[in-house]
Amino acid sequence: MTIAVELGLIYAIMALGVYLTFRILDFPDLTVDGSFTTGAAVAAISIINGINPILAIAMAFVAGFLAGVITGLLTTKGNINGLLAGILTQIGLYSINLRIMGRANVPLLGEETAITPLREAGVLGGPLGLAAFGLLSVVLALILVWFLHTDIGLAMQATGDNEKMIRSFGVNTDNQKILGLALSNGMVGVGGAVIAQYQGFADIGMGIGLILAGLASVIIGQAILGQRTILIAALAVVVGSVLYRVAIQIALEAGLDPNDMKLISAVLVVAALIVPQSRIFRRRRRRKAAMGAPDAAEETPGAPALASPATAPSATPTTENGVR
Repeated sequence: MTIAVELGLIYAIMALGVYLTFRILDFPDLTVDGSFTTGAAVAAISIINGINPILAIAMAFVAGFLAGVITGLLTTKGNINGLLAGILTQIGLYSINLRIMGRANVPLLGEETAITPLREAGVLGGPLGLAAFGLLSVVLALILVWFLHTDIGLAMQATGDNEKMIRSFGVNTDNQKILGLALSNGMVGVGGAVIAQYQGFADIGMGIGLILAGLASVIIGQAILGQRTILIAALAVVVGSVLYRVAIQIALEAGLDPNDMKLISAVLVVAALIVPQSRIFRRRRRRKAAMGAPDAAEETPGAPALASPATAPSATPTTENGVR
């Protein structure tokens, strides 16, 4: 079970990238399935050619970043539907990834990776290993939260919340979409690079269906912790990623066929979308609304996130006497 938690913390890096497009930009980006493998392929080939493992992770970020830029340009400058743009980039990346690796699978056995010191110290699968990966995912989540509170990040949030409104304030929404997609897939590429070093190989099929895992992490985590603030929402993604991997591990230990994992993933996402709409959750939201809780007006987990109080302009200005 500890291995499942470690994997959940590593995959949280990818899930944070999915959160950036799915929740912040309200963009259904399917580039993830390809950019994850791109990050793994670039890192694996770089390490085999003697490049420092940390630098290899940075290169994976750049590769994922460029993949996101391509999707962004297709949807903004090429006027291609966002869903189709992501699919086109994902398909193209399959051939590019094969070109990068030169074959379908690149093993890293005997190579020095960023995980090697942890493995040699015998901390993998223990409390220190969990602490190391937990620190990595939380730090990246905090960096993302910090970015979303900068001027560019606030403009990106506004682009996802109300594109027409923020465009009227002179913000170039096309640039915001391109940047958001690039940063998202850069993080996904980093996740692929770390997973490749953790598992000891990069495989051409390791990213297939990964968007479902990312969405499950976002939806499950925010169904449990909510999304009252950007900080809580980002940390909820990390928690959701861990819970998703633990649920998969429990299903395997229960004797379910590994070939059914995609079906189990789909069921988990459906449950995360439906359960919060149950009477118990609705009563909880009504009680919070009566007490004036800040997350009383949250949408259901399957809907786009609302603008944060810090960024959403008031539709009814308050007069001097406080009357709206």
